[in-house]
Amino acid sequence: MIDELLPDTVVAVDIHGDDETGHAPLYPEEQAVVARAVDTRRREFAAVRHCARRAMEKLGVPPQPVLPGDRGAPRWPEGLVGSMTHCEGYCAAALVRAGDLLSLGIDAELHAPLPEDVLEVVVALPAEQRRLARLAARHPAVHWDRVLFSAKESVYKAWFPLTGRWLAFREADIEVAPDAGAPRTGRFRAELLVPGPLVGGRRLTHFEGRWTVGTGLVATAVTIPHP
Repeated sequence: MIDELLPDTVVAVDIHGDDETGHAPLYPEEQAVVARAVDTRRREFAAVRHCARRAMEKLGVPPQPVLPGDRGAPRWPEGLVGSMTHCEGYCAAALVRAGDLLSLGIDAELHAPLPEDVLEVVVALPAEQRRLARLAARHPAVHWDRVLFSAKESVYKAWFPLTGRWLAFREADIEVAPDAGAPRTGRFRAELLVPGPLVGGRRLTHFEGRWTVGTGLVATAVTIPHP
């Protein structure tokens, strides 16, 4: 599912549903991270790292531990850029050689409405709420609030490796658009409302991404090319 949203240079591996990879072996350093976690958390942690190691192998990189760094962001082997995501019944990892992309972010969520008031109070700017209302009137089968939430998660995951800083939900104004004739796939553009990262002497002002809805999930991805 995630691979549909990414360029060919990116290797994406995902798992749908419960899988024995939830008990995939972890490196000792990884085991220490989740030693006191509940079983569900340990299974998610192991499954998404199984995806990451399969992606490493496809890129010709020996499988290695993937440990959380600042704010929980994964620390990738030198020369790789990547992102991971998991939700109930799904997990994925996407990796690319650092020479091919500057950064990327992926996210997957259950395709269901956000809890009451979360969109208005936490996630969306007034302009975003108005745009989502127009989309919902035209395409009511899509939970646009969840698409926006996932897009903001992907934007943050692409942002953090470049800045090392937090990006609040309301510090990016995202416009979501469906593809012509295909309301369950599309693109989005995130205008950064705070100073963006400096890349090649130029400050980024926006990120571009893609989204899709299917099999009960919303998936989004952001890729940032080299200048």
